[in-house]
Amino acid sequence: MSRAWSLVVYKALTRVAEPMAPSLLRRRAGRGKEDIARLPERLGVASAPRPPGPLVWMHGASVGETLSLLPFVHRLERDRPDLTILITSGTRTSADLLRKRLPPRVIHQYLPVDGPAAVRRFLDHWRPQLGVIAESELWPNLILQARRAGVRMALVSARITEGSAKGWTRARASARRILAAFDVILPQDAQNAGRIQALGGATGPMLNLKFAGEALPYDEAELRGLKAQIGPRQVVLAASTHPGEEDVVLGAFSALAHSEPAPLLVIAPRHPGRAEAILSTLEGITTARRSDADPIEADTQVYLADTLGEMGLWFRLADVAVMGGGFVAGVGGHNPLEPARLGVPVVTGPEVFNFAPIYARMLADEAVLVATSESDLSTKVQRLLADPAKAQAIGAKALAYAQRQAAECDAAFAAVEALLPAP
Repeated sequence: MSRAWSLVVYKALTRVAEPMAPSLLRRRAGRGKEDIARLPERLGVASAPRPPGPLVWMHGASVGETLSLLPFVHRLERDRPDLTILITSGTRTSADLLRKRLPPRVIHQYLPVDGPAAVRRFLDHWRPQLGVIAESELWPNLILQARRAGVRMALVSARITEGSAKGWTRARASARRILAAFDVILPQDAQNAGRIQALGGATGPMLNLKFAGEALPYDEAELRGLKAQIGPRQVVLAASTHPGEEDVVLGAFSALAHSEPAPLLVIAPRHPGRAEAILSTLEGITTARRSDADPIEADTQVYLADTLGEMGLWFRLADVAVMGGGFVAGVGGHNPLEPARLGVPVVTGPEVFNFAPIYARMLADEAVLVATSESDLSTKVQRLLADPAKAQAIGAKALAYAQRQAAECDAAFAAVEALLPAP
């Protein structure tokens, strides 16, 4: 194998830069991008003891990646109670969600910066037997030091964009060495498999973690209370919306405002911190706000669900789900399998390149609808609300599709489970 000079340079530069990490992290904390109370974790200093026995470490960069690991977490909790599970992430939002979603015995820590000393402290403390990395978190020091420490490694739901692949071609020896550190690489799809193989990585079965998983959790008492407030009204959920999409949804929804009884529009933005900006677009519209514990009254037109970790509630309330991320350019859509697992009919916009294979298959199965404009969205939502039998049929096909995908993931999970330490 040719010398991976870019890795030599990278390690040298990160060693020189590492002493600046504490001040940089404090600045980020001042901007709300780091948790000031947990900054030592970002330097590899653990804030929790390591339990005795074998430990499996999983990592996802942000909300989507970490949540996609939860099916594997729950599977290990069920099948291997002898294991300790550590899950790391890199953002405050993901940490907040994981605090609500992780089983009690699972430990969360922030991932250390990719400096040699921080990584060494992290690995020396936790001593994992297996590391499971989601998607595209290829931190060289972390991966190579883990491998040298004897950690078995799996890259799951592996994804390398076309742009990243072109960048790695200028450092093929480095890419080959990093990919060779993994015992198993399970690519999301054939395109990603081809890119990984072109860089020298050996791939196993396909595994897209977004296909796996169970229905989102929810609070039964909260659901009963919300249903009692809503009464007989139908509910349209605008899920995971981005800037500009609330205007599209409101425009499409305006035609429904004169129905009797008028349906309730629930807006659950992808980033709840945008709540104030969204409220400014709702002037003149009777609105209740979840974070203020506002009740849903008979004249409430819009319910702003500006909280984290409650999407399971909103999908269970919905007669129709309008998935955000697909009505503006650049986002790429959001996962339709979350509502599909609950049999909720979904309408999305056309800009769904991040989930194109899923949507293409669901379209072929007549398990999802695509609206190409505001007026088209209005028409499709009205038809679903006016014809519950049609809506239920689409939801049933979506549920069947989601169940098939979950079953297909089992074989790929087995490839990772083969790396687990013996009970």
